[in-house]
Amino acid sequence: MRSEHTGPPAALSGRIGSGPSELLHDEVLDPQFRFESRHLMGHYVAIEKVLAAEYARMGLVTTDEAHAIATLLDGVGPGTLTARPGANMSDIAFALERHVEEGLAKPVPRWHVDRSRNDLQSCAQLMFGRARLAHFAEALLEFGTAAHRLAESTRELPMPGYTHFQAAQIITPGFYLAAVSEQVLHTQRRLLATYDGLDACPLGAGAMAGQELAWDRDRMARLLGFSRPQPSALTSVASRRWSTEITAELSLLGAALSRFTTDLLTWGSSEYGFIELPDELSGISSAMPQKKNYPVLERVRGRTAHLAAFHIDGLLGQRNTPFCNLVEVSKEAGTHLLNAFESAHGTVRLFTEVLRRLTFRADRMREVCEREFLGGFSLANSLTLSRGVPWRTAQVVAGRYIVLAVAAGLAPAPGDADLLREAAAEKGITLQDPAELLADAFHVRRGLERMASAGSAHPEAVRELLRTQQEEYDRLREQWAARSAAPRAGAEETDRALGRETERGESHVHADGDERGPR
Repeated sequence: MRSEHTGPPAALSGRIGSGPSELLHDEVLDPQFRFESRHLMGHYVAIEKVLAAEYARMGLVTTDEAHAIATLLDGVGPGTLTARPGANMSDIAFALERHVEEGLAKPVPRWHVDRSRNDLQSCAQLMFGRARLAHFAEALLEFGTAAHRLAESTRELPMPGYTHFQAAQIITPGFYLAAVSEQVLHTQRRLLATYDGLDACPLGAGAMAGQELAWDRDRMARLLGFSRPQPSALTSVASRRWSTEITAELSLLGAALSRFTTDLLTWGSSEYGFIELPDELSGISSAMPQKKNYPVLERVRGRTAHLAAFHIDGLLGQRNTPFCNLVEVSKEAGTHLLNAFESAHGTVRLFTEVLRRLTFRADRMREVCEREFLGGFSLANSLTLSRGVPWRTAQVVAGRYIVLAVAAGLAPAPGDADLLREAAAEKGITLQDPAELLADAFHVRRGLERMASAGSAHPEAVRELLRTQQEEYDRLREQWAARSAAPRAGAEETDRALGRETERGESHVHADGDERGPR
């Protein structure tokens, strides 16, 4: 059903005698109307139903009137209303009001008394952001799970770890991916805290100073799935800090994802050859047939830049504005919030598929571990702990030995005991059984097994870290599930209050407010 009022301009205010100009409608109001109709309509409907229930509770409308209003509201979908300058000022709230009024068998005079669009719009926008945040959290959990699973399956494969772009110590892909997983858990905890921080209902704030009727703000908050009402009426309509808090977290996550992707791009290069992606996630060169490219990784890293840009855009849109209800803040500053969510969601989905299809080449990684002198630190430790060489002197001796071995064209293992004696002798030290020190220090497997501290690259330390991470993933899933259930429970309670519990499912809009596919 579409609301097609063709009469004279609606008398929406005694102050304005005509609707918006064609230019204002085309450039500003109609695009906003179409966006809100598609992405926020379900939230506007939910809010209006809660307000109808409140009118009934206060005895301002009858039970039958509230039921009739709710029935008309449930018939509204993303394509029901149109922006018409003369009839509804091309405003979604006015259009919804007109649609219901035109559908009622007789007028309900007290409906919409003591109301403002300010807290209505603020509440709908916040519900949109809250739903999108929970939806993104699900995708991020899937990414973390993919990293976690790949870490478990690769925690025993030796690979070189790098510092300052130089091979440094022996690690494993599992050790590295456990760090990726840890970043996801850290971000998840911050997103959950962000969700809880914004989970305060603005409804009942009115234009800015509160309302004259005794609205039950605690009940309205509960019916809309919020944990509490926003304590300050002014904050309810003036603040959009929640949007920049969300984009800040997305931009921080994007920075971390770009660093992880940089490592994968490096490891996938022909010089390293540590990783392999299937053909379905690969690209070719039109000119050089020998190449197999991984542009999907370039896409992932490139998209992370957008997340920082969207945050800066929202932040700059709010600075130097008065703290009150303002279109500049409530509309313009949030122009790219949906883009931020969709960009983050798409980036994480792509990266998740990469991790699910990624394989590590154990032979290439071990080759580098056996080629580089990655046991130099261990050799210095052994010189001190088993031979009593002062630590700094041990460092010098180990470094000198590596210089001599490289000059002689020797591989790290089995090493040359005479060269180690020579390096020690330069510092006045006589070594007993240097061959034993070399065999232990530059043994690839021992490079992992000698690590004894919690959180190290030792395969068992990685296993323990992954075990505790799994517990955290399980806890976070429960936490997000509980928060996602609150709006659904509130909607069901609202329908019971309006006598609509047996008629649920008529709405064309999903619980998160978005249109999803054909009706």
